[in-house]
Amino acid sequence: MDQPKFTILYCRLSNEDSLDGESNSIANQRSILTRYAKEHDFQNIRILTDDGYSGTNFERPGIQEALSLVEQGLMENIIVKDMSRFGRDYLQVGHYTELIFPSRDVRFIAVNDGVDSARGDNDFTPFRNLFNNFYAKDTSKKDRAILHARGISGKHMGKPPYGYRFDPEDRNHWILDEDAALVVRRIFDLTIAGKGPSQIARILEQDKVLTAKALYSQQQGRPLPDRPYHWVEQSVAAILERMEYTGCVCNFKTHSKSYKLKKRIPNAAEDMFTLPDTQEAIVSKEQWNRAQELRQCRRRPSKAERQGIFSGLVYCADCGSRLHFATSKNTDSRQDRYICSRYKSGRGTCTVHYIREDILRKVVLEHIRAVTAYVRSDVESFQEEWLQCQRTDYENSIRSDKQKLAQTKKRLADIDVLISRLYEDMVLGTLSRERYQKMSQGYEAEQAELNNTIIGLEDWIETREDMNDSLDQFLVLVKKYVEIPEETVNFSVSMEEKSFR
Repeated sequence: MDQPKFTILYCRLSNEDSLDGESNSIANQRSILTRYAKEHDFQNIRILTDDGYSGTNFERPGIQEALSLVEQGLMENIIVKDMSRFGRDYLQVGHYTELIFPSRDVRFIAVNDGVDSARGDNDFTPFRNLFNNFYAKDTSKKDRAILHARGISGKHMGKPPYGYRFDPEDRNHWILDEDAALVVRRIFDLTIAGKGPSQIARILEQDKVLTAKALYSQQQGRPLPDRPYHWVEQSVAAILERMEYTGCVCNFKTHSKSYKLKKRIPNAAEDMFTLPDTQEAIVSKEQWNRAQELRQCRRRPSKAERQGIFSGLVYCADCGSRLHFATSKNTDSRQDRYICSRYKSGRGTCTVHYIREDILRKVVLEHIRAVTAYVRSDVESFQEEWLQCQRTDYENSIRSDKQKLAQTKKRLADIDVLISRLYEDMVLGTLSRERYQKMSQGYEAEQAELNNTIIGLEDWIETREDMNDSLDQFLVLVKKYVEIPEETVNFSVSMEEKSFR
């Protein structure tokens, strides 16, 4: 005996639609559809709902279940309150209503829009789908504008990472989670000491350090997971990449190409928004930068369990390739050397040449001493020379931002004029109140974004106009390392100067 086919009553409500009030609520949709099905004697009713799902995305549990019934040949009718409840992507809606449903003998009804596939094509339906698509696109623009305004206002846009927690008195502020912050500092220290994420994960597991999930479970009084000390290298690497540990806000780290696509794409550093000193730092900016440098130049531990301190930093003068660190268990450290990676024992494209590490240490140390001696001998001349080198780049950057600031302020003033004109048109009756409210809301959202942009630009220009801070930090480091006693200097620390070139 054939299984009876279903009549699906489908309801959908997104977060944006919920602002419209009761008319689009799930309860109201269910009531309308149930009454319609009863009045028209539809049998074998099944109600499917998607509460809190956007109409631009067809990866919804309810609609996927309905489409699965279509594929199985178990659906006879699908009834929705209106076309927008089924979806707001006019291409996908048209694909189902004009191709899939007719080919499977599925009757599609949109009650309030007067659409019934059993009565033939409705010429206005494609235009209604297009209008629904425009609505979704317009809503997405407003949401993005609001998120952008929040992002550049200096507020965090996500949850605190491992090492921080919400301030009980201010949800927009993060405070230290002392237990986790100690682990974060240790991870950065181990990285600067030359350890990779997998090595660090093993060290933390051996020392029985609770993972992030296990720590949160302990803090909330819940049972610990099965392997509470099992750190994985991906978790360690993710911690090392979080700029927020330097005490800053870092927003807009990813983006999507379209409001229809959910895949997030990493942003370039210049497209992110960062604001320093918004919460207590766990590691210094210099430590974070050094960790990123070491992560970019990953060094493999040798069989002799010795690592070259210049690995990833030394290049061949002839071909430009990196020099590989070479050592052996059967020789002492004085034979450690760096060899061109393109030599390949005579089978490569470069000739044989190398430099011993102890010689390279002495050369680098001599240059560091020469620079620090020069700085000590005439600090004022060094300051003048350093400022002269930086001035051109700073002035060009500041000039560009000042121009952008002026354009932003002009646009802000123009919007005030536009809102005033809209109000006059509404009073004179040439513009409806509903249209006025919708347009003014869009302008007000843009104004909020522009105001935040102005605040950010003004602060950033003021910060860069004062270049003495960076110079002072550099001079502090010079004084710290100006007396280098021997060639066994810890370059993993003293390389901090690179940040202030």
